[in-house]
Amino acid sequence: MKMKFALTLADAKRVAAAAAEEAKRNDWSVVIAIVDDAGLLVYLERLDGVQPASCDIAQAKARAAALFRRPTKALEETVAAGRVALLSLPHITPVEGGSPLLHEGQVVGAIGVSGVQSFEDGIIAKAGANALVDASE
Repeated sequence: MKMKFALTLADAKRVAAAAAEEAKRNDWSVVIAIVDDAGLLVYLERLDGVQPASCDIAQAKARAAALFRRPTKALEETVAAGRVALLSLPHITPVEGGSPLLHEGQVVGAIGVSGVQSFEDGIIAKAGANALVDASE
């Protein structure tokens, strides 16, 4: 039987805090969603002034990054390159702003961010994901 790591609530809060810090540093109002490796919500943080739709979008980006085990930017690039059949798959959100969370090379969850332009969401998501990597070193 194989053992696997599990994302804790404390881990999720640490990731969200790092992402929120990056967002606030840039004066960006966003929603930050953290999911486990099955794409299920562990923690959600909604900064002041963000549009309500961003709650669902952030969760969808996180879920896609967890289930497909890659950043949603890679999914976006695949669709942009003409692989539109990808759009018919369940839980696909091919918009930058979702990033897997790794511990010792294993996907333990993902972060999804929504509220600003997608490349800015991606910057925030990366800052959050890096907090988990930094903590495990």
